[in-house]
Amino acid sequence: MAIKVSMTVNGNPASAEIDPRTLLVQFLRENLLLTGTHVGCDTSQCGACTVIVNGNAVKSCSALAAQFQGAEVTTIEGVAAADGTLHPMQAAFKECHGLQCGFCTPGMIMCAIDLVKRHPDASERDIREQLGGNICRCTGYHNIVKAVQVGAANMRGA
Repeated sequence: MAIKVSMTVNGNPASAEIDPRTLLVQFLRENLLLTGTHVGCDTSQCGACTVIVNGNAVKSCSALAAQFQGAEVTTIEGVAAADGTLHPMQAAFKECHGLQCGFCTPGMIMCAIDLVKRHPDASERDIREQLGGNICRCTGYHNIVKAVQVGAANMRGA
């Protein structure tokens, strides 16, 4: 039994007939071919699947797509400008070497954007706490935290 799900993804209408058990991450990756949202653990522990739904960070590997009927979803593919100019947080990750293999990076960036929108002047401690649900197996977090601080300043226009 298939159900129809419709939502706005990266500013564009998106709908499909899906199995009711389809996870949001599966809908994004398999139906919409937006593969920037990664599946790292399938248990919502690593944060690689983080997207923004109706203004809040959501781990898309633990949520059914049907839960987001009519929602506004932003993936990593939707944060850069239409002309390809990187979002200030993406640019900061590049500038500060806040990535190594890049697997966790989309989820880290989406989580960081969510944090900065809620707390524009987040402290280092706040950043580390917010990113606690995102696992990076490469960098040791120092450059990631630095990237979030620079990205926050850039998002504030500082």
